[in-house]
Amino acid sequence: MRERRERCVVTFRTTTGAMEMERSCEEAGLPGRLIPVPRAITAGCGMCWAAPPEARDALEELAVKKRLDVDGVYAIII
Repeated sequence: MRERRERCVVTFRTTTGAMEMERSCEEAGLPGRLIPVPRAITAGCGMCWAAPPEARDALEELAVKKRLDVDGVYAIII
């Protein structure tokens, strides 16, 4: 069983938005990966980007810069 820890979770209105985040983070060298949206959060699509909490500011800056289809940004233990 995986150890539960705090993560920065970015949700999207569309699956395309989630995939654009993945591509943008890979290009920018930012950590994280696509995962199913945790039950505690509702979102427009079923996928979200999960990353270490210390990456939150960089992820938010990237989302604004690239005009990504972000629905919300959360700190959650998963």
